[in-house]
Amino acid sequence: MDNLKIRIEKVLDIIRPYLLEDGGGVEFLRFEFETHTLVLSLTGNCKHCPLSLMTLRAGIEKLIIKNIPEIRRVESE
Repeated sequence: MDNLKIRIEKVLDIIRPYLLEDGGGVEFLRFEFETHTLVLSLTGNCKHCPLSLMTLRAGIEKLIIKNIPEIRRVESE
């Protein structure tokens, strides 16, 4: 899990500056091994943004899955 978390954080570090431009952010919460689902928390302006689902699916999830193939889905809590 430690290696996976490090890899996740490296990809999130690529995304964070773009979210920060709009006053938002993203944090790792957990990885659910049974469902191969990464659970994140959108923070700041991203938390209540009406486009947050698009950001999650078209931006964050796409980049995460491309770089970490054992992750099949990304959810926000």
